Amino acid sequence: MLIDKLQQITDIFDWIQHVWEHPVTQRRVALIILWVYLLALACVELNCRGLLPPQLAALTPYSHFAAIQLALTLILSIEIMGLILSISNSISRALGKQFEILALILLRNAFKELSSLTEPVSMAGNLEPIVNIAVSGVGALCVFACLCLYKRLFRSQHFIQTPEMRMRYVMTKKMLALSLFIIFFCLAAHNVFCFITTGGGEQFFATIYTVLIFSDVALVLIAQRYMPTFHAVFRNSGFVIGTLLMRLALSAPSPWDSVVSVTAALYLVALTWMINYFISSPPAQNGAKAKRPPRHDGGRSVCGREKTTV
Repeated sequence: MLIDKLQQITDIFDWIQHVWEHPVTQRRVALIILWVYLLALACVELNCRGLLPPQLAALTPYSHFAAIQLALTLILSIEIMGLILSISNSISRALGKQFEILALILLRNAFKELSSLTEPVSMAGNLEPIVNIAVSGVGALCVFACLCLYKRLFRSQHFIQTPEMRMRYVMTKKMLALSLFIIFFCLAAHNVFCFITTGGGEQFFATIYTVLIFSDVALVLIAQRYMPTFHAVFRNSGFVIGTLLMRLALSAPSPWDSVVSVTAALYLVALTWMINYFISSPPAQNGAKAKRPPRHDGGRSVCGREKTTV
């Protein structure tokens, strides 16, 4: 049967997700990033002293702050990997992951501004990078606060009632996530190849986020098949609008990137609050008060409680 063949494909995704989210894998990846950061610092220092071979010196910057940007770029790539793998779990978890990535992007933008400063750091006559760093830092803090509010507000919405339909819905999302996983690695490999051969890479994050925009629309269309009710469609479409604003914030110049990011985060928090207290609350019957749905608390996150839903 077709579902048996699809099960074999989703088993591959389950194995990838299990290996990637294993604590041993996460510790090893963190150790690799640390060594890459230290190696980048050493290469920059050697390049400043003229001790690198010409081919390697052409690829190595002269600013030590570039090593910080490289480390944060690797961390951001790992977070995007986690976002892709979280698509199969629940909409709430995937959206929370996007909050985390958005905050990291703003912090990365702040460190990127450091590369325009001279060494040793001096603020004399060069206040624009300092202002941009402050704006990006405040924007990241606001997004982090919205992440905390979102995880406290979110409640499960059981729009899919039958186990069979829920299984098919999850399997479809796993196939989508596996496709994004392959695209992510192909784009990353192509970007690394371009950097090694030409000394410059393409806009990797802009490209992968454009791909994620189309995947968000695909998720809405997939959910439409399994959750055709108006409330479910409105919730899922509203979430896509919020994530679309997050994506558009990447291409906006400073300080508008922070403004759009915070606006998107506030919109998603407001949408979640309205869904909880207006849509999910059943109407009162026979003069009785409407009861709010119980909270379904899962594992605790850094900001609050993380829930699992379809």
